Amino acid sequence: MTAPIRVLVCDDQVLIRTGLATIIDAQPDLAMVGECGDGRAAVELAGRLRPDVVVMDVRMPVLDGIAATRLLAGAGVEQPVKVLVVTTFNLDEYVYQALRAGASGFLLKDAPPAQLLHGIRTVASGAALLDPEVTRQLVGRYAARIRPVDGAAPDRPLTPRELEVLRLIADGLSNSEIAATLRISQETVKTFVSRILTKLGLRDRVQAVVYAYRHGLVT
Repeated sequence: MTAPIRVLVCDDQVLIRTGLATIIDAQPDLAMVGECGDGRAAVELAGRLRPDVVVMDVRMPVLDGIAATRLLAGAGVEQPVKVLVVTTFNLDEYVYQALRAGASGFLLKDAPPAQLLHGIRTVASGAALLDPEVTRQLVGRYAARIRPVDGAAPDRPLTPRELEVLRLIADGLSNSEIAATLRISQETVKTFVSRILTKLGLRDRVQAVVYAYRHGLVT
């Protein structure tokens, strides 16, 4: 049998933590291993409990979710933990900052339980969780701040087709939508995505979106 996905919940509201714990523990493939109310505690607990996924609030006391995410999943972390940001605000600059800090995706707190569970499983599998429409609005809104002033070009060359795929990823398209747009198979799209991530040293599609905006590949 496959071991259950180990989940740590970090939110400063007790009722939300309790609700999430109830939903998670009811699933046979998920296991709630701990909960806490601030980012500092999340970092400490994650170090001891080694969860597969941390469900992280953004605005918390002591250490906010962005700083905690950077310590858990940011660049240079030897054993990064997958972080799923859950926030009240779908167009919050803090969410973008959390994704840049290393989070693997985000959901809104008013998302139905099934969507939360899907999010945990998706992030645990190594995939990124981004709603295309929210991604376009969120990253697009802060594109001027994200993009370098000097418009620096990518430091690792991509082929014209790979650049095309990267732009479509940044525009929020799924693999199936990219395949339909470029009239290629989904397996071919997956191959392109894998090559892009490898060439650019990126972990997942979330980082690919951020990279595209930071290097002025999306207008």
